[in-house]
Amino acid sequence: MKNGPLFLFGLLVSAVIAWSAIVLGAHGQLGGLTPWFDDGEGKSHPARPTGLAARGQLVYADLGCAACHTQQVRRPGFGSDQERGWGDRQSVARDYIFQERPQIGSSRIGPDLANFGARKPQPPSAETLLALLHSGSDRHPAFPFLFETRKIEGESSARALKLSGKAAPSVGYEVVPSERAVTLVAYLLNLNSPYVYPEAKPLVRAVAKEEGKK
Repeated sequence: MKNGPLFLFGLLVSAVIAWSAIVLGAHGQLGGLTPWFDDGEGKSHPARPTGLAARGQLVYADLGCAACHTQQVRRPGFGSDQERGWGDRQSVARDYIFQERPQIGSSRIGPDLANFGARKPQPPSAETLLALLHSGSDRHPAFPFLFETRKIEGESSARALKLSGKAAPSVGYEVVPSERAVTLVAYLLNLNSPYVYPEAKPLVRAVAKEEGKK
C-alpha cells in the first residue's frame, strides 16, 4: 500500500479533530457556565456549598456512594423520578458548576439523591441519617467506622446517637459520630436544587403548539 503512512496520518488527524470537537468543545461550552441571577429574588442559583457540606462531598466520594446512588433527575418520559418525589424538574449542567467532583453516578441500587435535602413530604432528620449510617438497613450498608463507641465520663455527649435494640451500645457507653459522619449528613441535606433554570424547562409544550398550528 503506497499511501499507507499518509492514510494512517489522515486517520490520526480525523480522530484528533473528532476528539477536540466532542471533548474540548463540550468543556468550553459547559465549563463557562455561571450561576443564574434571578432579578426577582435578587440572588444567584445555585449557591456555592460551604463549611460542613463542602467537606461532606469529599466523604461521599471517598465512600463510593455514587456506586449505588445517582444525582441526576431525569426529564419526564425517561423515568418516573419526578413522580417518586426525587425532584420537581430535570437536572441540568448548571446544577454541578460548584461541585469539584460531580457525583452523577451510573447505577440506582438506591434512590436518586440530587434533591435529597428537599425530599417530599420532608427529608429525614440528621439524627435519622446518622442512625442509618451507623446501623444500616436491609437495603443500606452500615458504616460503623464513621462512629466512636466510648465510655461515658460524667454527662453523655449531646451528639450521642439514640440507638435501641441490637444497635444500642453497652451500659455506660455511647456512640458518637465522627466529623466525617457529620459532614456527610450535612452534605446530603444540602442537596437541594429547586430553582427552575431556563434550560431546565421541557420543550414538549412548545413542540405541541407548533404541531397544533399545522
